[in-house]
Amino acid sequence: MFLEELGKIEEEAGRELREADSQDKLSSWHTRYLGRKGRLTSILKSIGALSLENRKEVGSKANQVKERLSLSFSQRKDELSCGPSLREDVDITLPGRPFTYGSLHPTTKVLREICTIFSGLGFGVVEGPEIEEDYYNFEALNMPEDHPARDMWATLWMENGLLLRTHTSPMQIRIMERASPPIRVIIPGRCYRYEATDATHESMFYQVEGLAVDKGITLAHLKGTLTEFSHLLFGEERKIRFRCDYFPFVEPGMEMSIECLSCQGKGCRTCRGSGWLEILGAGMVHPRVLERVNIDPEVYSGFAFGMGVERIPMLKYRIDDIRHFYADDLRFLAQFR
Repeated sequence: MFLEELGKIEEEAGRELREADSQDKLSSWHTRYLGRKGRLTSILKSIGALSLENRKEVGSKANQVKERLSLSFSQRKDELSCGPSLREDVDITLPGRPFTYGSLHPTTKVLREICTIFSGLGFGVVEGPEIEEDYYNFEALNMPEDHPARDMWATLWMENGLLLRTHTSPMQIRIMERASPPIRVIIPGRCYRYEATDATHESMFYQVEGLAVDKGITLAHLKGTLTEFSHLLFGEERKIRFRCDYFPFVEPGMEMSIECLSCQGKGCRTCRGSGWLEILGAGMVHPRVLERVNIDPEVYSGFAFGMGVERIPMLKYRIDDIRHFYADDLRFLAQFR
C-alpha cells in the first residue's frame, strides 16, 4: 500500500512541478509534498508503525523519492530564477539579434595613425595644457604684445591673461625650456579659435605639432621628414606641394598641401576649386625662439610644423565638410566602424 502511494506521489509531484511557472506555485508545491505536513512527510512519519521488514523497504523507497523530488525542486527553482523556460515553439536555430558596436571617432583614428608614423621616424609623443599663458602662446614665439601677427589667430581670451591655446606651438617653448638638444617630439592636442566656420574651418579642432632641434638640421631634413610622412599616410603616388608662407616663429616658413582626393586635383568645394588642400604649416625654428630658451642658434638649428588633424581624414575618406566631425550625426560616424 505504501509503495503504491509513494509511486503515485512521485508521479503527481513530478507533473505538478513541471507545470509550476512561478516562485509562488513552486513554494506551494514544496509545502504540499515536502513540507512538515506534506504528503511524503506524512508517509515517512507513518513508517514506525510497520513491521521491521516492511519498514526497511518502505523507508528506503520513501527516502529515494524524497531525494529525487528535492533535486527536481532545486533544478526547477534555478530555471525559474534564470527567466522563462525555452518554449517548444522557439526555433533555436535562428540567428540571434546583432549587437550594435561603437567605434573610434575618425579624428581619433587618424590621430593615432599620425602618432604611430612619427614614432616610427624617431619622434616622441607628449601633450600639453589647453589653457595657456600669453607668454607661451605668443610672446615666446616671437610675437610680442601688439605684434600684428597676433591677428592671424582669433584668440579666445580668459581672465588673468589666460587663453584657450590657438595652436600647439606653445609646447615648443615648454619642451625646449626643460630639455636639451637633440629634441624630436610631436604634440597632439585640441586648439580653439574664435572664427566663422565653413567647409574647411572649425572653432575647435585638433593639431599635431612637430619639433626637431639638433646640430646641422636643415630645410632639406624638414622636407624629407614631411614627404616621408605623407607617403606613409597617403601612399607614394600622392602629389605634394610646398610653398612659401609666413609664421613669426619660423624662418623661412612654408606650407605643405596634398592633392585633393575628392576631385583628384580638378577643383571642388572641399579644396575651394584649387585642387589642393593645405594640411600643415612648417619652417625652420626662428633663431630668436631658440635664444629665448637659451639654445645657441649658432650651434643648433631645428624645424617645426603644425598640421590640422581633421583635414587628414577629409583627404583620406573624401569628406567635403569639416563640420561633419562634430555634428554628432550617427549616420556619419557609423561609416567608420
